[in-house]
Amino acid sequence: MEYGNKTTRVVVIGTGFVGSSYAFSLINQNVTDEMVLIDLNKEKTEGDAMDLNHGIPFGYPTKIWAGDYSDCKDADIVVITAGANQKPGETRLDLIEKNAKIFKSIVGHVMDSGFKGIFIVATNPVDILAHATWKYSGLPMERVIGSGTILDTARFRFLLGQYFDIDVRNIHGYIMGEHGDTELPVWSQTRIGSEHIKRYMEKYKPDGKQEDLDEIFVNVRDAAYHIIERKGATHYAIAMGLVRLTKAILRNESSILTVSTLLKGEYGLDDLYIGVPAVVCKNGVDRVIEIDLDDSEMEKLHHSANVLKEAMKPIFEV
Repeated sequence: MEYGNKTTRVVVIGTGFVGSSYAFSLINQNVTDEMVLIDLNKEKTEGDAMDLNHGIPFGYPTKIWAGDYSDCKDADIVVITAGANQKPGETRLDLIEKNAKIFKSIVGHVMDSGFKGIFIVATNPVDILAHATWKYSGLPMERVIGSGTILDTARFRFLLGQYFDIDVRNIHGYIMGEHGDTELPVWSQTRIGSEHIKRYMEKYKPDGKQEDLDEIFVNVRDAAYHIIERKGATHYAIAMGLVRLTKAILRNESSILTVSTLLKGEYGLDDLYIGVPAVVCKNGVDRVIEIDLDDSEMEKLHHSANVLKEAMKPIFEV
């Protein structure tokens, strides 16, 4: 898919559950001309490349191969999904130290190639590892993006769509903060169509109550735990979210997505990667959108930020 007569290349580092699901989704949605797969398990990566290539006759003629870090030099986007997975009973923050060490090596190898593109980080804890990638790479902050709360926001909209029996594409609302246990729903700005959710409920679902909405948020926040208990990992939905983010960059869409990006005073926070609505385009994060939060939401966002800052201390001071 050539944008502006330029061949596009996406490198996927880590071909586990998330990486391979992302690669599969990427070719199904005709997003990039070239895709490179990199993993410590080279035989599996070669197998993935072969398997994906055999599907090309049914889709877009993407050039796919198992490569190495030198292939990052000409990449538009490097997507990192490598790292230790969250196990049953573990929180995302439990993964910090082991994944930070893995990332220091990965990012160093990518930058040694001469890479000048955009990093997308999906590995958990994503906010802290996006921050680490920015520090390790030396790239401008707009070119290092964490997947943030794009998945949480999608889960939020899906469950609200089910509750109100409304097409999920007409549900407008955000989950912000840490991609994890301290995330928060922005009820004050959640709308069904153009109608505020509370007003919509009064008009069209008079038997509905705030307790129902609170339960929906708990199911959003804890969704990963339930899925991991049942099948060991979450990967399909986040893979599709990563494709959405990839398209926003390669197609210069200026889309508003709840990514993890560096705050520099927005929401009263500084020097911290955290999930917030931001405009994503060909240059990465163009700007953070400061939506109006009520006092309770702002307090919860700052609590989430403080939890992240404390959790980051074993890696570096912020």
